[in-house]
Amino acid sequence: MSAKTPLRVLCLHGYRQNAVSFREKTGALRKVLKNRVELVYVTAPLEVPSSAETDNSKESGDKPPPPSAESARGWWFSDAQQRSFHAGQECEASLGLEQSVEVVRAAVREQGPFDGILGFSQGAALVAMLLSMQEQRQEPDLAFRFALIISGFRSACAQHTRFYGEAIATPTLHVFGEQDGVIPIDMSKDLLTVFKEPTVLTHAGGHFVPAASAHKPVYLNFLQTFQK
Repeated sequence: MSAKTPLRVLCLHGYRQNAVSFREKTGALRKVLKNRVELVYVTAPLEVPSSAETDNSKESGDKPPPPSAESARGWWFSDAQQRSFHAGQECEASLGLEQSVEVVRAAVREQGPFDGILGFSQGAALVAMLLSMQEQRQEPDLAFRFALIISGFRSACAQHTRFYGEAIATPTLHVFGEQDGVIPIDMSKDLLTVFKEPTVLTHAGGHFVPAASAHKPVYLNFLQTFQK
């Protein structure tokens, strides 16, 4: 696999992260995939208000990122009025999803093509929606051949139920931790039911992207199928 052309994968960070912070948090994964996969990171369009950072501090699984040119960002808000997000919060309509889809479209047009897409937490939930749009041919710019969905979940927003009506056939690797206190394992398992033949990697840890030596064969076995 290493002698072949590296796969290019678009990466979507979690809530209250950004491209810079997520790249830092996936350093171990980049080492595992070195010379095999090129990870390209993009930042969500919605800036999380400082009050929301405090109120939803548990959602990222980490401390708020330090002030920088790219502050804490999100892909959509489950509470449009408060401009905040909680994975388990039921809502009729979200705020910002279309803006986030446009960010992905732009990344594909300007930095693509991409072989696959990777998402973590809220970014993983967005990946599932994007795959649904792709298979329903609602997004002609999207042509991902596979996806890595890490600590993913099914959105609780009623506006998003349309993404879960038909089984998604795109090959996916779902990764989640048994001790995840941010996105409980039951939520990640529930998302599995949306996919036809998902591959699953579970780990004993919490809310992070695992990349220990024991996990490396699972990642590589999944990805080598798509290597040209």
